Amino acid sequence: MALGQLNSKNERWLLRKEMLVGATNGLIWATAIAVVTVIWFNSLSLGLLIGSAIVINLVAAALAGVTIPLGLKRIGIDPALSGSVLLTTVTDVVGFVAFLGFAKLFIV
Repeated sequence: MALGQLNSKNERWLLRKEMLVGATNGLIWATAIAVVTVIWFNSLSLGLLIGSAIVINLVAAALAGVTIPLGLKRIGIDPALSGSVLLTTVTDVVGFVAFLGFAKLFIV
């Protein structure tokens, strides 16, 4: 975006690429953390819960990481000024809601 190489023709490609990277990272880290959780706490349900929340959080982060800067640019706001604050807020909220929401559904 800063170099002017991003336009309306390749935005979909970028979104698909970032979603694939987010899902891949999510699956890799979710597996690693779930295994550690299962070993540490001896709880398969807790491992699956944390792993699922990580996948959701990283996919949401990838989606927000593409759409927030593009949206800000479209409405005339410099994405470098406020994009990081919004992205951090989105990932924090999604992470808490995913983890605590799954905990409410599956453990309680």
